[in-house]
Amino acid sequence: MSAYFIVSIQITDPEKRPVYDEYIEKVKPIVESYGGEYLARSENISVFTGDWEPDRIIIIRFETREKLEICFASEKYQKIAGLRVQSVLTNAIIVEDG
Repeated sequence: MSAYFIVSIQITDPEKRPVYDEYIEKVKPIVESYGGEYLARSENISVFTGDWEPDRIIIIRFETREKLEICFASEKYQKIAGLRVQSVLTNAIIVEDG
């Protein structure tokens, strides 16, 4: 059963953008090393309905929820997570195939 990691990002302080850009550069190879497949990773977003207006959306597919959780609990990921935490606001959900 696939698990999808869906993240919305709010960039509240443009001066911290270089820190977030460093995170973006470092996170992709980590995610891919755990089998994560980026389906979307973009700031090109159009609101279809409602008032949700994230600055960036990321959608990553993992083969299983277990692989997703192992990735984000890994030492490699934990070493860079602070870059994201200090630079942007993040909301994330996990959606599993039914």
